[in-house]
Amino acid sequence: MASKKILTKKSLDFFEKYLNNAAPTGYEWEGQKIWMDYLKPYVDTFITDTYGTAVGVINPDAKYKVVIEGHSDEISWYVNYITDNGLIHVIRNGGSDHMIAPSKWVNIHTKKGIVKGIFGWPAIHTRKGPKEDTPKIENITVDVGATTKEEVEKLGVHVGCVITYPDEFQILNKNKFVCRAIDNRAGGFMIAEVARLLHENKEKLPFGLYITNSVQEEIGLRGAEMITHTIKPDVAIITDVCHDTTTPMINKAIQGHTEIGAGPVISYAPAVQNKLRERIIETAEEKKIPFQRMAASRSTGTDTDAFAYSNGGVASALISLPLRYMHTTVETVHQDDVENVIKLIYETLLTIKEGETFSYFE
Repeated sequence: MASKKILTKKSLDFFEKYLNNAAPTGYEWEGQKIWMDYLKPYVDTFITDTYGTAVGVINPDAKYKVVIEGHSDEISWYVNYITDNGLIHVIRNGGSDHMIAPSKWVNIHTKKGIVKGIFGWPAIHTRKGPKEDTPKIENITVDVGATTKEEVEKLGVHVGCVITYPDEFQILNKNKFVCRAIDNRAGGFMIAEVARLLHENKEKLPFGLYITNSVQEEIGLRGAEMITHTIKPDVAIITDVCHDTTTPMINKAIQGHTEIGAGPVISYAPAVQNKLRERIIETAEEKKIPFQRMAASRSTGTDTDAFAYSNGGVASALISLPLRYMHTTVETVHQDDVENVIKLIYETLLTIKEGETFSYFE
């Protein structure tokens, strides 16, 4: 498997469709349906929960359970306040970046369908003075082409409507994937590809594999927190994105050195179980999969933390996909890294034996 290309036209078509579909935090289910439809031939059954997390299961009757996980939600905005002259103030749903909002088109999701809008910004000619104001949550507004509050409401827009960016998948210079929501739609894609490869290569696992696409990570790892108590796994391998730190204005002394194209990133952190992490590193070295290392301080900031600290402690580790321009509409990853994360998860799974505890005391 190591020698042949992993990504097929069919898998890339799915990735594009899955990325282009909006699935903001709290509204993930349409994306989950696309994901489950792709995954269906490769799993035995599905689990879903009240808030929309979806899990494809291989060997559902096995007692020993291994999770591979990504999260399905993307950052967005909520309509927070509509002014008398028809402009819309917003609040965040996840870590949406106020700095990139001005001059962006948006989709406002209403019961009547999508309403188009734009984040306006005062013209450069009007921004005179010694200190220019910068975009802030208080001063960015969405314009839907209305002049009164009533006109906005007639369109179906009300407080609480969720707002996403319409930016869609593109390929930059042949091998860079660019889109909004690669954080972490890429994770869901990569774990689905692992399931596909296991199926195509007729690998029989000695444990239950739970391919988990969690909701609500962007607001505090909430979907993972819920589903881990349903699954009660023995082992969890999480995949999310991390920063490429080679672009301007990033302090490597603080953020470390990781870059796109140099391979999956393996984390060191209290939530990362050391023996499981070493198994992943040994697998990468044996299979000649390039990898990078990063250290997290107190928490990884990913669903790894939710799995690790659940159910009395679950052996958990994190394999990250390096990404440029996180939480913008032009998040960028390298195709080689996507393939190598898939390969590393796949090859690591093949080393796990039923009943392994990863205990430090055995």
